Amino acid sequence: MRLLTSLTLYIAVAISAIAAPTLALADMASIAALREGSMKKLQFHSEPRAVSQVEFLLPDGAGKASLADYQGKYILLNFWATWCPPCRKEMPDLSKLQAKLGGDHFQVLTMATGRNSPAAIAEFFDSVGITNLPQIRDPKQALARDMAVLGLPITVILNPKGQEIARLRGDAEWDSSSARAIISALLKEPAS
Repeated sequence: MRLLTSLTLYIAVAISAIAAPTLALADMASIAALREGSMKKLQFHSEPRAVSQVEFLLPDGAGKASLADYQGKYILLNFWATWCPPCRKEMPDLSKLQAKLGGDHFQVLTMATGRNSPAAIAEFFDSVGITNLPQIRDPKQALARDMAVLGLPITVILNPKGQEIARLRGDAEWDSSSARAIISALLKEPAS
């Protein structure tokens, strides 16, 4: 009887895991088909990948966090640096993407990795009018190293379970209709 109960419980857990809201390969292929222009560099993984749980610094001395603290929504995580021209070029587009699609189900996180003083980050954000993106930092590049970030900028998309599902190397037009369509498709919302 105990074996039958355990087996029933195991099957129920397995079925719920299968039925959990994850994107099927067919869905990923249809989303990947939305890539145009600079979004063609966005590579979707065949299987979600675990991400690092190394802590990073929150703005204004608010403490530390890890990517696990952001589970429950899609995250577009952009690794950048104040000294990186392509990073600086794409930052206004990331801000516009956050303004248009950010909310309970999607968030853009900008991770200044390496030597980026809080003052330099704030000065850059102020100079281009960015007020809606977090000024989080990975000063020793521990998170970047653990996530195999080689070169900047690198942007990864995390699913609500906190797993990496896509990666883009280099800068991109994050406010393009293609980028918005991709994120909207992930969120199952119409693109605007």
